[in-house]
This record gives sequence, structure tokens and C-alpha cells, in this order.
Amino acid sequence: MNEKLKLLIRIIQLTGVILFVHLKIYAQGIKEVEQRPNIIFIITDDQRWDALNYAGNELIHTPNMDKLAEQGIYFENAFVSTPICAASRASLMTGLYERKHGYTFTKPPLSKELIDKSYFSLLKKAGYYNGYLGKFGVEFESKLDTALFDVYRPYTTDFYYRLTDGGTKHTHLTEIMSEKAVGFIKNVPSNKPFCLTVSYNAPHAEDRSPDQYIYSQNSDSLYKDIVIPKPVLGSEIYFNQQPEFVKEGLNRVRWYWRFDTEGKYQEMVKGYYSMISGIDNSIGIIRTTLKEEGLAENTIIILISDNGYFLGERQLAGKWLLYDVSLRVPLIIFDPRYDIHKDISTNVLNIDIAQTILEYSGIEIPDSMQGVSLAGFTQQKEDPEINRAAFLCEHLWDRNDIPSSEGIRTKNYKYFRYRDYPDHEELYDIKNDPYEKVNLADKKEFENKLIELRKRCDIMIEMAE
Repeated sequence: MNEKLKLLIRIIQLTGVILFVHLKIYAQGIKEVEQRPNIIFIITDDQRWDALNYAGNELIHTPNMDKLAEQGIYFENAFVSTPICAASRASLMTGLYERKHGYTFTKPPLSKELIDKSYFSLLKKAGYYNGYLGKFGVEFESKLDTALFDVYRPYTTDFYYRLTDGGTKHTHLTEIMSEKAVGFIKNVPSNKPFCLTVSYNAPHAEDRSPDQYIYSQNSDSLYKDIVIPKPVLGSEIYFNQQPEFVKEGLNRVRWYWRFDTEGKYQEMVKGYYSMISGIDNSIGIIRTTLKEEGLAENTIIILISDNGYFLGERQLAGKWLLYDVSLRVPLIIFDPRYDIHKDISTNVLNIDIAQTILEYSGIEIPDSMQGVSLAGFTQQKEDPEINRAAFLCEHLWDRNDIPSSEGIRTKNYKYFRYRDYPDHEELYDIKNDPYEKVNLADKKEFENKLIELRKRCDIMIEMAE
């Protein structure tokens, strides 16, 4: 065999080896993409922590949420750092306290610098197929939200019934969300992992409607024959404990809209529960679709609310104030890849969600984020340690009828103050007084605790800025 022929054979052999290596690397890359989990992030609006059957509320009908909790990780003590939708949603997106991201109603749009470090943006850069359906609630600089998603269907929060099918049918917004979520799942590319955020406007009240809670006919008969118990702190004595600026604020105004008579209270709470049951039905549809499309075993589902809610406690309505009733929310994480199911008592926050999503997707977490990842709870038999002795709670919107406030919550105590009324402080022993009935700020025996928590609050504010 001459030398030229030998050389040609050798070249062919080497080319085959190189091609094989490239194909192997390519195949490994495809496998890595396939192994990255899909994520469905569900956000409800104004769903308080106990508006869930799994949380001990035997009246509310939430079988699909309950099933998620039974199959996954249920966080008994989940809180938002800011009890209002705009600021809380910005915290969910960025992993930052309100004081750091600076966004709430009437504030300038969220900056590009912060948007670039949101979970949306980082997932897209990492090759995820991004979808967002429903209430967005945050203004982005230069309308950058429109560039972050492959499928983007933001819905305004006005009116729950919308014309569909070419204007021939009235459909509830929650049901429209179900249809859009199903469409997204059925049309995701086969070569990309996806992240779909499903952000329901329910059970937020329709403030301009006398009915307030506009629910789907699918939930119409669930609560007809029950009687809703009165709120634990529903008597006038708890309203009278409030400072005058709270008594005259929007929380009281909306109590007159919803809860000032027994008949209205029954009707409104049942309507509120019915709207949550509508969401629950939608979650069932989403999970059925995942199974039908062969995606269920590799799709993580996270559910949280953007804030808690008053249902007549202290003769108030709405949220905004720094009591647990408006800070505490449901949080469930279901990871089908691990057979770990448990209830967790650790205090966790809305600012933890962005980091959690990024860790699940294998993306480096920005140092600027202020939360912690919760992914370890679903992946490890031993619970990861969270070094959070206290967390900052704040409501910084400058509005006359909603007093701005700031405070901290430890495992055993809650301290907060109103920023425009510094002489009024509140201190609660939440271990022994979980309903926050007795303000200890004026009690001599708690003076040292008050001073301690006031200083800790100042330090946490400085660290968060």
C-alpha cells in the first residue's frame, strides 16, 4: 500500500473519531437540557395562609392544592416581606426586599439593572422557554417585560368576566388562564426546558363591584349550606386598640364594603373562598395536562400568594398592615423527581423564590439577591439550615390612607412601627400570643425587649438598603 493511500485511510479514521466525539458531546448536551427541570410558578393574589384546606381550614374546598401539599413540601410559616401586590411581586421577581428594589405603586419602573438579574431574564439567557400568563403588577423600564417571554399574556385586573369565542361567550378570567396554560404546555418546544409563571388575579376583589368577589359558576354551589365562623379578632375591642390613623384609613373603609354586617360577611367570605376554589380547579387542569403531555415527572410546581389578607379581623379589610394576617401566605413546592413529602416550620419568605427557581434550573445565583434557596428542602432527607434569626417586614408606599410601616419578625416576637407616626410602636409575643392580641410596647416588663428589637430593626434596614 503506497503512502498516499495510507494517509487517506488515516484521515478517514481520524475524521470518524472526531465526528463520534462531537456527536457524543452533542448528545450529552441534549441530555443535560432534557434533565433540567421544567418549572410552573403559580401566584395567587390575596390568598391568606389559612385559605387552604391542608392548612386546617375544613370549610374551604381546595383538593388540588391539598394534593400538591401532600405530595411535596408545605411551608407552615411562609411570609411576604411586603404585604401589597406591586412591591411583593417585584420581590418575587428579583429576590430583593422592597427597600432594595424600590418598587411599589407610583414609583418609577423597575430598572434594567434589576430586571437583568430577575429570574425571568436569567432563565431566558440560560435557554429556558419562558411563559407568563396573568397579572404582572410591576412596571419595567423601557417595557422590557415584553422581551423576556416567548409567550406573554398579561391581563389587566379590571373585570373578571371577559368576552371570548369572538365575543359570543362570557368567560371567567381564571378559566381563561386555564385555557392559556394548557395551550402553552401543549406547544412547548421539545428541545428546551420551560418556565411558566401563572399569575391569577383571583381571589382579589373587584373593588368597583358591590359583589366584590366575582367567582366562576363552577364554584357556585360549594359553600351554599355552610356558616362561616366569625373572625377571632372580630369584636370592636380590637378595632378600638388601633391608632386613629389606622381607624380612619383604607383598611376600615373596605371593611364597610365587605364585612360590616353579618349577612354581608357570610356572602363575601363565601365569595372569596369560591374564587380560590376556582383557582384550585385550574391547577387540577394544569396538572392533568402535564401528565397527558408526558411532562409531569420533570416539572416542579411552586405555589405562593403575593400577600395575606384581612377577613374582618380587627374590623378591618385589605392587607398593608404588618400583622401576620396580611404577611402570612401559603407556600408549596412540589418536585416530582424526589420522593420527599413533609411540612416545614422554618420561616421562609417571598424573596426566597427567585433563588429557589434559579437553583432548580442550575443557574448561578446573583450575589445581590437577599433571600435563600429552598430547593434543598425538596431534594434532601435532612432539612437544610436557614440562618434567618429575623426578617424585615415593610410597607413603604407613601399614601395618606395606608400608613407606611416597617418592622421585624423573629421566631418569638414581632416589632413594628409606623414611619410617619414614630411615637406609635407595637410589640407582640407571637409564640404565646399568635393572634397578636396584646401590644406589649407600653409594658414596663418588656421595655428591654422593645429596645432590643427596635435596634435590630434599624440594623436590618441598614443592611437591606
